[in-house]
Amino acid sequence: MTVKVPQVTLNDGVQMPILGFGVFQILEDQTQQAVEAALEAGYRLLDTASGYENERAVGRAIAASGIPHEELFVTTKLWVQDYGQDSAKAAFDRSLERLGLEYLDLYLLHQPFGDYYGSWRALEELNRDGRSRAIGVSNFYPDRLADLVTHNEIVPAVNQIETHVFFQRTADQDLMRQYGVQHESWGPLAEGGQGFFDNPVLVEIARAHDKSVAQIALRWLVQREIVVIPKSVRPERMTENLDVFDFELTADEMARIAGLDTGRSEIFDHHDPEKVVWLGGVRFDT
Repeated sequence: MTVKVPQVTLNDGVQMPILGFGVFQILEDQTQQAVEAALEAGYRLLDTASGYENERAVGRAIAASGIPHEELFVTTKLWVQDYGQDSAKAAFDRSLERLGLEYLDLYLLHQPFGDYYGSWRALEELNRDGRSRAIGVSNFYPDRLADLVTHNEIVPAVNQIETHVFFQRTADQDLMRQYGVQHESWGPLAEGGQGFFDNPVLVEIARAHDKSVAQIALRWLVQREIVVIPKSVRPERMTENLDVFDFELTADEMARIAGLDTGRSEIFDHHDPEKVVWLGGVRFDT
């Protein structure tokens, strides 16, 4: 039986599933099969990026599924090398062609560096023209998000940032709520790091609900009204990750998990100047 995934309503009225399927770090030759399996399991939100270099495979999976685009929610992202008002629009067209779609549901600026102002103006045009139903950003910390909102016309519908039990981003979420921006989590399972799957708090709560540690972590995010996009290439894990809507964590359990916050990333620090320079030099065949 297909799981019915609840929707969130974005600030422009567009509805988005609260749980979807991400394809970051899935190899291009494995992506089509993985996305087909995810669609069969019941996922309808698909998240990719030009920088993942697997948009074509996502597009092939969508075509093979026979599911109308109107029943899907497809996100992709603009990489830094294509930032700028004119180059952003050209990159959007290339992503759309690779995906085999006539429009996007959500288009994101992938990083808060380079000419994100010119790029955002391009995204505003794409949104007004109906070519992307919603537009947003990724990896924007509160200061950059506030800057973008203050000096532009359209408020981002989504900010996709690293968020998991060890890096909970509560201040970020507070600011997003203030501006009406939907919080979306990448890396919701902490990419398996920091002893995630053996964490005693998560293990104990998982046993209490007869669920897995991953399901507890995803449910915790969903209860915080955060969109999540877990990744897997295993169909049984895809099904498991989707099965988080038949139970609820108690206030005490939510508080115990809140106590796991370290307040920092162990995956990628966007405040590290060396990493900022490195990101600016990364090039993809976009």
